[in-house]
Amino acid sequence: MSSPKNKDPRQSGASKTEDVVLDQTLRPTRWDDYIGQKHIKDNVKILLRAAEERGHIPEHILFYGPPGLGKTTLAHLIAKETGRQMKITSGPAIEKVGDLASILTNLAPGDILFIDEIHRLNKMVEEILYPAMESGVLDIIIGKGPSARTIQLDLPPFTLIAATTRVALISSPLRSRFSGGVFRLEFYSNEEIAKIIERSGKLLDILLEADALEEIAKRSRFTPRTANYFLKRCRDFAQVSPEGKQASYGAGKKVIDKKTTVAALNMLAVDDIGLNSSDRKFLEILIEKFNGGPVGLKTMAAAMSEEEATVEEVIEPYLIQLGLLERTARGRVATKKAYEHLGFSYKV
Repeated sequence: MSSPKNKDPRQSGASKTEDVVLDQTLRPTRWDDYIGQKHIKDNVKILLRAAEERGHIPEHILFYGPPGLGKTTLAHLIAKETGRQMKITSGPAIEKVGDLASILTNLAPGDILFIDEIHRLNKMVEEILYPAMESGVLDIIIGKGPSARTIQLDLPPFTLIAATTRVALISSPLRSRFSGGVFRLEFYSNEEIAKIIERSGKLLDILLEADALEEIAKRSRFTPRTANYFLKRCRDFAQVSPEGKQASYGAGKKVIDKKTTVAALNMLAVDDIGLNSSDRKFLEILIEKFNGGPVGLKTMAAAMSEEEATVEEVIEPYLIQLGLLERTARGRVATKKAYEHLGFSYKV
């Protein structure tokens, strides 16, 4: 029996720390390493270079789009490329005006402030942010009633980079103050995802066969975060599973083949076009119980025992993107492609 002193650190909290370090390692640190989103990269590089040549700080920037596409990574990359310090927070974390005032007054000249999920900012906090972004001042009200007075504190020049998954929830006055630009991140192609996985594999000391790369890419829902998650789970499967060890570690090298990849992803209940168990359950209920629709959102949510927001914002977008689902004025309708994918006979 081994003593605690000799215990493998990978079996303790050290593994969690290792995963965090690995996740940070996968973030690109140069523009050349950031794959995809070319239109955003080109615009941001011009903005940063122009500001540098004028001796100014970059203007405020807003990134929006579905989760996992690289909004936070872009913010880190801008900080790396400009050599500036970046302070990170999120909309829900800034509960009071005093929280924002503390953050802003502790910035050094030229710092970058990154606010994730900025659409969840308290409205009172948002009002204080307007003059800070536009004029570089912080308006603070001291006292209450007739004796209340306003004082202005000059702030060091800073760049605000914000990210959100729901740009429609950001008020128009706040959106208009992102003078550097408001950029929407697009979904990635399978070719771009394959390049991202290949790069991540090299950083994690994993070699994937071409077929394995393609298999992960086509199941990754066009999202880098999902692709990297699948890559790490395939690595775990190849390391631990007897089947994976035999197929991938026989020569003492971490080479993951297609067979191992398929087995690992099937264990995660992810099919060959990236649908998970919730996605398939949605389509099966729609087809079997409601003859393919049309069905209202409340009815589908009740049938799945899910919240309406989960159905509408998590499950449906990818199904619509693949052409498996249509949202009509009368409700949700399964397409012919959905019937064929699940093996049902299509009825016109």
